[in-house]
Amino acid sequence: MFDKEKLAKIKQDQANWNENKVEKTLSKFPERRKKFVTGSNQEVKRLYSPADVDGLDYDNDLGYPGEYPFTRGVQPTMYRGRFWTMRQYAGFATAEESNKRYKYLLEQGQTGLSVAFDLPTQIGYDSNHPLSEGEVGKVGVAIDSLKDMEILFEGIPLDKVSTSMTINAPASVLLAMYIAVAEKQGVSSDQLRGTIQNDILKEYIARGTYIFPTGPSMRLITDIFEYCSTEVPNWNTISISGYHIREAGSSAIQEVAFTLANGIAYVEAAIKAGLDVDTFAPRLSFFFNAHNDLLEEVAKFRAARRLWAKIMKERFNAKSPKSMQLKFHTQTGGSTLTAQQPDNNIVRVAIQTLAAVLGGTQSLHTNSKDEALALPTEDSVRVALRTQQIVAYESGVAETIDPLAGSYYIESLTDTIEKGAMEYINKIDTLGGSAEAIEKGFIQKEIMDSSYEYQKQVESNDRIVVGMNKFQVKEESPKGLLRVDPVVGELQKQKINQLKSERDNQLIEEKLNKLREVAQGTENLMPYILDAVRAYGTLGEICGVLREVFGEYQQSVIL
Repeated sequence: MFDKEKLAKIKQDQANWNENKVEKTLSKFPERRKKFVTGSNQEVKRLYSPADVDGLDYDNDLGYPGEYPFTRGVQPTMYRGRFWTMRQYAGFATAEESNKRYKYLLEQGQTGLSVAFDLPTQIGYDSNHPLSEGEVGKVGVAIDSLKDMEILFEGIPLDKVSTSMTINAPASVLLAMYIAVAEKQGVSSDQLRGTIQNDILKEYIARGTYIFPTGPSMRLITDIFEYCSTEVPNWNTISISGYHIREAGSSAIQEVAFTLANGIAYVEAAIKAGLDVDTFAPRLSFFFNAHNDLLEEVAKFRAARRLWAKIMKERFNAKSPKSMQLKFHTQTGGSTLTAQQPDNNIVRVAIQTLAAVLGGTQSLHTNSKDEALALPTEDSVRVALRTQQIVAYESGVAETIDPLAGSYYIESLTDTIEKGAMEYINKIDTLGGSAEAIEKGFIQKEIMDSSYEYQKQVESNDRIVVGMNKFQVKEESPKGLLRVDPVVGELQKQKINQLKSERDNQLIEEKLNKLREVAQGTENLMPYILDAVRAYGTLGEICGVLREVFGEYQQSVIL
């Protein structure tokens, strides 16, 4: 961007400034610490100048929004056309209660739904299973059958809203339920818009709600890719998630690296299954975290977009620009919220919201201030949604595209994150790919080490968390928190008993037997899962058949 003579002069002028101005100032007024770092421990220099981006090529490294390498955004007009989807993650207790919360959020201006499922649903157990005891409806809504899904979306037209479902191991079953509910509303599957997380690799890495071994899990994922490419063409078939990787303690570079490495594994699996890359790749989506280091987070999103475009073009020979676009949802950082002085979390979430928007997110969930303590109340959810709306309508940051582009610091940090992530991806390739790196414990150990380093910094007060290790106040115990009534578990058991007494049990037995037979072969499983769902087979029954055939994943011990 600058000629050699100009760069040489800038470097000399900066050296003179450092010697004549900075050193004299430091002798009188020392800086706050010896070393400044980002939230992910990347060293931050005192000053950034053209010398830090001397290799930047505008056309190849930045380009224009909507054009390769998409550093500046995936849409030519970004938020000048329409804002990101404001999608508050919600779900608790029964389908009836969650349905009320969804309608409330839509009335408050939310523009998309995001479904949280309870732990038994996430691991494929019905609410009456012994392992479900005490967990029904606690961290999300309990969905045992199509009957629950019908109640969950009662009065919500599925041809008008976009829905995201955070479900992984049994993703095929929940997607089938959603398709079946739409059918009952008279909505054809080609009208459905939304995303299913369907990202099992990050479950093995960071979250733990897996069921099946890696091979069968990847088969289920590619079956969804294939089925939706023709039957549900506007559906995003996977949300490759760095969010949980970051929540487990990774750095920003690791979040990008391990997320894209998982993305590579899914693309390879789909190609191996016989799918054309330009058929399924445009429906891939991603899910990232937004932490407190505003500028690092903005650079992270830009770096991820550019790196994925290069991977798809150069590694997989994608021809369609849509196959090269990294489209992503963002959620503000749950692990950054504190139980101490929870009102401070409103400020944290506002900073994280700004980072996601400046970074060019396609949709956003903002956490509520009380989530370090309990499920959010209606009031706190409304404040979280208003945070997005204030950034959208009042801050001015959505009026122009990629407003921080050209900042010496932002561009230097974008390069640093891209290069660091690529080094990790190359290492994972040498280990045999993401699945092998997970089996060997490499990815888990890297995250553990990063998390440990961060915790040491907090405990030594090298890293300040306001209200927790500095600026504490004496507080009363929190009041008015949302608690899920334990009776929810009993209500769900009654629903299952009633369902089984009313449905055609011979029909469901036939559908489950057929699913068992197909699971032993190689045919696409989605049509048979959908048949079992339509017959009101329960989630536990369908996953139970697949457990019989596929077995269950056993986590490796990482030392």
